[in-house]
Amino acid sequence: MSHIDSDSLIPEVFPGTRTHSSDRTMDLGLAEDHFSRPVGSFVASDIEQLKLAIEECKKLILELPEHSERQKDNVVKLIHLRLKLQELKDPEEDEPNLRVLLEHRFSKEKSKSVKQTCDKCSTIIWGLIQTWYTCTGCYYRCHSKCMNLITKPCVRSKVSHQSEYELSICPEIGLDRQDYRCAECRAQISLRGVPSEARQCDYTGQYYCSTCHWNDTAVIPARVIHNWEFESRKVCRSSMRYLALMMSRPVLRLKEINPLLFNFVEELVEIRKLRQDILLMKPYFITCKEAMEARLLLQLQDRQHFVENDDMYSLQDLIDISTGRLSCSLTEIHTTFAKHIKLDCERCQAKGFVCELCKEGDILFPFDSHTSVCHDCSAVFHRDCYFDNSTTCPRCARMTERKQDEEELDVKES
Repeated sequence: MSHIDSDSLIPEVFPGTRTHSSDRTMDLGLAEDHFSRPVGSFVASDIEQLKLAIEECKKLILELPEHSERQKDNVVKLIHLRLKLQELKDPEEDEPNLRVLLEHRFSKEKSKSVKQTCDKCSTIIWGLIQTWYTCTGCYYRCHSKCMNLITKPCVRSKVSHQSEYELSICPEIGLDRQDYRCAECRAQISLRGVPSEARQCDYTGQYYCSTCHWNDTAVIPARVIHNWEFESRKVCRSSMRYLALMMSRPVLRLKEINPLLFNFVEELVEIRKLRQDILLMKPYFITCKEAMEARLLLQLQDRQHFVENDDMYSLQDLIDISTGRLSCSLTEIHTTFAKHIKLDCERCQAKGFVCELCKEGDILFPFDSHTSVCHDCSAVFHRDCYFDNSTTCPRCARMTERKQDEEELDVKES
């Protein structure tokens, strides 16, 4: 094949564009709209001509002196040629704004400047000339042309129907059990990289091809619960999305999964005590007009489960506990709640208790650190005065006696 000078091809592709360095504004495409839709139908020869021009331009860039003006001009031309070629291969069509596929709800994107990568074909999405969509549920991104090739259902549907983690650490089954195929798209893979590299997901333990596993990293729930380890590990794309969507969901009941963790992680014990106190404060707030108007409980709106129970945790909770962030924020909220009940609100103060065993001291509240609470009637006493099993609760005794009197009265009347 005879050598073709790329400068001789450029005028045919971009008529009216100059190549001299003194007219750089022309090379930047300001004189002509290179990104407009091509007029008329383009045949294969036009695409082949563009491919040939691209190759010649690349060779010329390598031959020219580095950082020279002419090299910079040809780099700009190369960009224009590639964009023009992509436009001819994938002409823009009138696409719907919303498409539903395999429980994905794809919304048409309007951003033209943000650089994204297609989750299906793993190539760059050129927002200037290509139509692309994002799933509003799992944030799966893809070209319009790749949508009909998608085989993976939306991860959010799995989160909605099955909100639980894999709690075994990297449960590997081996490539042979996978028939040497990607666990997701079933493409052939091997550890030698022929025909495609096998990449292990630390969350599922399975192997994936490079299209389904981009070496993204995430904190693995099983490693946190069993080892209190927060190092990010490599995971496949679907696991990364699933873990991201599950991050704030309170689905971990630590006292059942690994109760010994509380013996070795002091921060967990501290957080559990703060949560128990907040649950004891909640009845005061839901019957207090001032607290409801101040919306005190909304300070925990990002962790709604903290005002519902004291034993369920999200993965984000555990991460924040390990960094100390949760302890600081929860202690501050605990102080605000206690101040309202004990100092600011007379109505809440009136609901305090007097120790019936010693009848001395200040008004007591069930969340005070120096108190004990009767499990049967919720009466509050000084801890030094009341021992759970060895001391009789005066309030329970009165209630038992009153019940017996009522039963005897019913017998006499009958």
